Amino acid sequence: MSLTTAKRFTIAEYHRLLELGFFSEDDRVELIKGEIIQIAAKGTPHSVCGTRLYRELFKLLAEKATLRGQEPIIISENSEPEPDMVIVQNRPDDYLAVHPNPSDILLLIEIADSSLKYDQEEKLLIYAEANISDYWIFNLVDNYLECYSEPYQALQGKFGYRRKLISLPNESVNLPCFSDLFLDLSKVFIE
Repeated sequence: MSLTTAKRFTIAEYHRLLELGFFSEDDRVELIKGEIIQIAAKGTPHSVCGTRLYRELFKLLAEKATLRGQEPIIISENSEPEPDMVIVQNRPDDYLAVHPNPSDILLLIEIADSSLKYDQEEKLLIYAEANISDYWIFNLVDNYLECYSEPYQALQGKFGYRRKLISLPNESVNLPCFSDLFLDLSKVFIE
């Protein structure tokens, strides 16, 4: 009896597939732990929340940091997710030389409706393992913001976040790394 295993890709191999046109422009994929994962299609609530969030963060951040939307980040040799939004440190080349890595990331954000379970379980674990200090999920199913912080590794090896804070759509939240900046969630969530 022979065992079969799935082929796991490195970022270099993944980029080569992209260069060769293995995926069409309409294919929404990302590399997670060596697997090429199809990203769920965005519905209207997801798109509207993303648009509102981008507008509010852009106004708040001004020149303090760089805001990237659905652009790759490098988590490890075999993970290159494309989160809905990420706030990264400013760099003179705007990350032309290389995509941001965990040490560049100030806040990572996912907007979730159909992808909620995946973002709460799979992505949360890889972001915690990468030691990304702050991870937010705009939970459109329950209509609140989940703020995760303080990544850790349990004695059994599992990764996670020590703190989870729920913020309601009528509240404001402080942006991590910017004690003077507050995001009014009523301007982001759909009523």
